[in-house]
Amino acid sequence: MSPPVYPAKLEAVIFDLDGTLIDTADEFIAIVQRLRSVNAQPALDPAHIRKTVSNGAGALVTLALGTPDTHPNYAAQRQAFLAMYADTLGRHSKPYPGLAELVKELAKHGVQWGVATNKHRRYAAPLMDMMTFEPAAASLVTPDDVLHTKPHPEPIILSCKNLGVRPCNTIYVGDHKRDIDAGRHAGCFTIAATYGYIEDGDDPSQWQADAYAKSSDALAAMIMEMLT
Repeated sequence: MSPPVYPAKLEAVIFDLDGTLIDTADEFIAIVQRLRSVNAQPALDPAHIRKTVSNGAGALVTLALGTPDTHPNYAAQRQAFLAMYADTLGRHSKPYPGLAELVKELAKHGVQWGVATNKHRRYAAPLMDMMTFEPAAASLVTPDDVLHTKPHPEPIILSCKNLGVRPCNTIYVGDHKRDIDAGRHAGCFTIAATYGYIEDGDDPSQWQADAYAKSSDALAAMIMEMLT
């Protein structure tokens, strides 16, 4: 495999949220186990739940209760899940190692940073406010801000517009194929965060990312190398 061709002038780094920038899995694991308990179901393997987090609340409801989105009880169960999440939002979440330090280093070099996520703003914004990033993200793009969510490139293109940067000089980092598809079609340099919530049977090497990071520390080191 040829070595990646990094952006000629790095202007911005944009992150996916869950499983890439912030480890939120413990909150979702607790909610899935609670839903199963109140429905007289045995606990699931936490590792299995973790791998499903990037697919959102609907997928976690289906995992927890076996309810497809066509089931008449699905909408009510999803709302119950989201209510539990709102009550516990941020309590067990934390930035991945090395990324708070990376953000500080980006600022020293005049490189902007932001977040483009499929998590709705009512959850994403307060979660970001609870984290220890300094400076704070200069852009947060959620499904509430666009007509099309990832894998469509619109969230990444809007992020670049908000940051005042060119996609060709921007990195987008994510832990799901839809993240890499969105970043690629927006014209960004893409990094697959393979330390994130990767489902069984998924193969990140097939995502066609420009680079791969096996840990958040490796991701930080890779991007910091581009600053020198």
